[in-house]
Amino acid sequence: MPPPARVFFVLPGGIFLLFRESASSVAARILEGRLALHLTENFRHLHGRNAGQAEVRSWANSIPALINALMDAGLSDVEVLLEYSLPLTSKRADAVLAGVHPTTGEPSYVIVELKQWSATRPDEDDGPLLCRIDAYRDAVLNPIEQVRGYCEYLLSFNGALERFPDALAGVAFLHNAQENLVASLRGVDEDLHGRLYSSDQRGAFLDFLRSRLAAKPGAEAADALLNGRIRPSKQLMAVAADEIRDREQFVLLAEQRVAYEKVMSAVRKATRSDHKQVIVVNGGPGSGKSVIALSLLGELYRRGESALHATGSGSFTKTMRKIAGARKPAVQRLFKYFNSFMDAEPNALDVLICDEAHRLRKTSANRYTKAELRTGRPQVAELIDAARVPVFLLDQHQVVRPGEMGTKEEIERAAAEKNLEFTSVDLDGQFRCGGSDAYEKWVLDLLGLEGGTPSAWEPDGKLELRTAESPQELEDFLLARRAEGYGARMSAGYCWKWTTKITPEMTELPTDVVIGQWARPWNVYGDRSVLGAPPAPLWATSPEGFGQVGCVYTAQGFEYDWSGVIIGPDLVWRTDRWVVDRTASKDPVFTKATTDDEIDRLIRNTYKVLLTRGMVGTILYSTDQETRDKLRSLVHPTTEVAAPAPV
Repeated sequence: MPPPARVFFVLPGGIFLLFRESASSVAARILEGRLALHLTENFRHLHGRNAGQAEVRSWANSIPALINALMDAGLSDVEVLLEYSLPLTSKRADAVLAGVHPTTGEPSYVIVELKQWSATRPDEDDGPLLCRIDAYRDAVLNPIEQVRGYCEYLLSFNGALERFPDALAGVAFLHNAQENLVASLRGVDEDLHGRLYSSDQRGAFLDFLRSRLAAKPGAEAADALLNGRIRPSKQLMAVAADEIRDREQFVLLAEQRVAYEKVMSAVRKATRSDHKQVIVVNGGPGSGKSVIALSLLGELYRRGESALHATGSGSFTKTMRKIAGARKPAVQRLFKYFNSFMDAEPNALDVLICDEAHRLRKTSANRYTKAELRTGRPQVAELIDAARVPVFLLDQHQVVRPGEMGTKEEIERAAAEKNLEFTSVDLDGQFRCGGSDAYEKWVLDLLGLEGGTPSAWEPDGKLELRTAESPQELEDFLLARRAEGYGARMSAGYCWKWTTKITPEMTELPTDVVIGQWARPWNVYGDRSVLGAPPAPLWATSPEGFGQVGCVYTAQGFEYDWSGVIIGPDLVWRTDRWVVDRTASKDPVFTKATTDDEIDRLIRNTYKVLLTRGMVGTILYSTDQETRDKLRSLVHPTTEVAAPAPV
């Protein structure tokens, strides 16, 4: 009888898996009829919710097919890692096989994507990269491409593979499908990182496994992979310049790749038949929207297509211009604002990529707009008209200003008014906050943004969450993380007036954010560096930005390793609920015309943005004692989680 089931594993760098044992031990559990139950229990404990019925069916049907293949191949000692999470994301590989290479004697790993599909058909618009399955409404990624993406991503982030770059292989096993019913999937190239075997190729699948894994114990190789040093996610701003020139800087996974291919397909259709299509990519913070945007821009730019990137964020646009166009000024012209298209010629562009589209406004007009352009035309209509393929990437929970109205429903309505084809792709992955989808849900529940209520934080090994009892404690903690090699920023709700004019006689920035004896400046107001501090658009990315407190407008769209968040008196906990105090907000965009309900929603969204900037961890402080007590009761972990080793 096999030993008691191991619960899920949480490892350095936020790696986790639901189950790990040798193939023979897993086979014994399957014979007992308890493997799916163990996985279901472990999933519930880890995620705080039940696994979906489709996932449970997959465990019950697909894992035995893989384990039987391993046993028949004589590989009973190979280590099997089930539901292995990719570093710093919420994406999971169905199985990773760890063992010894039969020729080299070095560690060897095979990522296996298991599919219960019995038949597929090609997507009529997107060729072999996407496919259609009767059980799914939307097209899905070709599993060869899916597992290839997993391999390329893992090679980029797991230090255990640095010494053995050829040690990793990827395969999709369609154990229920006959070859003639899935032949359309073969339209993509197959290689070591991406190949496919159907049910009537089981013998070839066994031969492939034997070519990569020897009949020897794989526990040591599994240990090496699981304890491999995790390199943190490539920061978007740091590699933007290379991304414009080299798309391989980012690996697009699952729904990210689907969104990318949908846009590229629409571009091809627009070129062939003067077709126009509106696309929305909807996802939470860190789901990869800006990665998709930059990947598209880089590819379209190299192909000679007319494409532009636009946002409603001054900080984001100016940072893109500075970094991506640092050595190539022409690149700077690729980054525009939403209000840049008021008088654009219809369909003058092939593609307009509207990043951070939740910041769309009712109209583009402002106090500087020329009289002849004050037509009252909706901003979304201007952006749709400007290109044959307008693409909107958004997260409606990041609407933080009155008048912002970027939602999927608004854009779909605008497309329908013009009788245009509309396509929507939802991103369910998580690449910020250490890849912790549990943390994103915790934040949504904390702030009551989707009907949930605050709950205790259960550490998942992916992101560290702490509270501080004073702003000085918060700052000292972040300073210690910086000394270890991490990036860090402090941000706060807009509860202190902002000195926007720096006079020549000033020798240091005004300390506007004052909490007791602790006082720090807001980030610099404007586009110029002042007294050694970076301009507002570069606060989140310049190393000199740490000494100042950022606000939502300079933090939104960016990420950093450690995030310190100061919750001001505009949001306090009273007995059993949050209370929003509009009088405590100093944000000049809130006017008498802004309703209490709107301010309540916008302030909660503001803190949602601030709480989801950290890649490694977040530390919270509230200026209100009762709120601090509430946060401490929710966050205080049962065991301390050590910070990952710096890179």
